[in-house]
Amino acid sequence: VQLQASGGGLVQTGGSLRLFCAVSGFTSDYYAIGWFRQAPGKEREGVSCISSSDDSTYYGESVKGRFTTSRDNAKNTVYLQMNSLKPEDTALYYCAADIGSSCDHVWYDYWGLGTQVTVSS
Repeated sequence: VQLQASGGGLVQTGGSLRLFCAVSGFTSDYYAIGWFRQAPGKEREGVSCISSSDDSTYYGESVKGRFTTSRDNAKNTVYLQMNSLKPEDTALYYCAADIGSSCDHVWYDYWGLGTQVTVSS
């Protein structure tokens, strides 16, 4: 299983970015894909999760109402739409997968490399 995050960049406060997580190497229709982030000197933080079984989603408290995760099976891609960005959203963003599970009982087995998001004040 391979995951590759992309779409990061530099944006001003209040701006938007869309991150992409390209997923490959498995055929199961039952999985959960999560987004995480880690800023220098801080612990890794869970941002969101989406379950393939019912497209249910979960979000961390700090991003609720601003970020949205979705998926496109045909493109094997999971998205993270980030709106109303703040300087505190600056971090390295990763996507991760749990094959054969949902967000309710997730344990991530596979991790991709990150993409940097920088929000200027």
